[in-house]
Amino acid sequence: MHEVDKVIGQRLTSSVPLVAQISQYIIAAGGKRLRPALLLMVCGALGYRGTHRHSLAAVVELIHTATLLHDDVVDASTLRRGRPTANETFGNPASVLVGDFLHTRSFQMMVEAGSMRIMEILSEATNVIAEGEVLQLMNMHDASLDEAGYLRVIRSKTAKLFEASARLGAILANSSPDVEEACATYGQALGTAFQIIDDVLDYDGDTAEMGKNLGDDLREGKSTLPLIAAMERGTPSQAEIVRQAIEKGSTERLEEVVGIVRSTGALDVTRAAAFAEAHRAMAAARRLPANAYSEGLLELAAQLLGRRN
Repeated sequence: MHEVDKVIGQRLTSSVPLVAQISQYIIAAGGKRLRPALLLMVCGALGYRGTHRHSLAAVVELIHTATLLHDDVVDASTLRRGRPTANETFGNPASVLVGDFLHTRSFQMMVEAGSMRIMEILSEATNVIAEGEVLQLMNMHDASLDEAGYLRVIRSKTAKLFEASARLGAILANSSPDVEEACATYGQALGTAFQIIDDVLDYDGDTAEMGKNLGDDLREGKSTLPLIAAMERGTPSQAEIVRQAIEKGSTERLEEVVGIVRSTGALDVTRAAAFAEAHRAMAAARRLPANAYSEGLLELAAQLLGRRN
């Protein structure tokens, strides 16, 4: 990861000062670096030690960072990772344009691997993520969204880059199609579980630990799995309160909505969905060679269920 950070630092240079300033601002904010770490761990599990793993791990982190810049503008977010978002600090136009710069820089870097297969995986992932973002936008304030519709969004918007990161590790290692699919399955399941837990934390987390404001999803009119489950399990009056909050994108009754989500057992239902995805990831990881790296992949999936931020 130290080598990946060095690559990121080197490739964020620009003759336009604001580009470098905003890029460094968002990268310096930290984050879990799960996607590049996943690529490196899969490479380790499959025995690949070449330097392309560092540059491609940097690529997936830049793609992810670009989506964060655009996400925060679309969602009008003001807090991420415990500090003001780039759009809050530098304004929306600058954030959108620097997000574009990070996307194009990532494509410059992925070309250097000299593999059309790698280009295919990353370009498809970037396109699917964009589709997922648009799909989520279309679903805003839609209280009729069901679990299948919710999963379609997060598997496009979040899990796709996890899937691509894991698949890239297998491609770099020249793995068999079966092993490549096992890696892709692991990445998709892990990314899905990660987002489901993230949505749980919007109603069961702490602002200081999470680095974002509680109730942000509700304010944005997002119908996430905790809300979907609460409407299914609550009384008609409880379901109506949640439905109106989603449709209006209002946090005026946030405490009441949080109470409904908790009292109906919706968080247990949501965590169970994450648990199932994490176990799907672990089953896929067991199809890889047994070593410290594949054990790390198993541990990562297990620990994900206990995350608090």
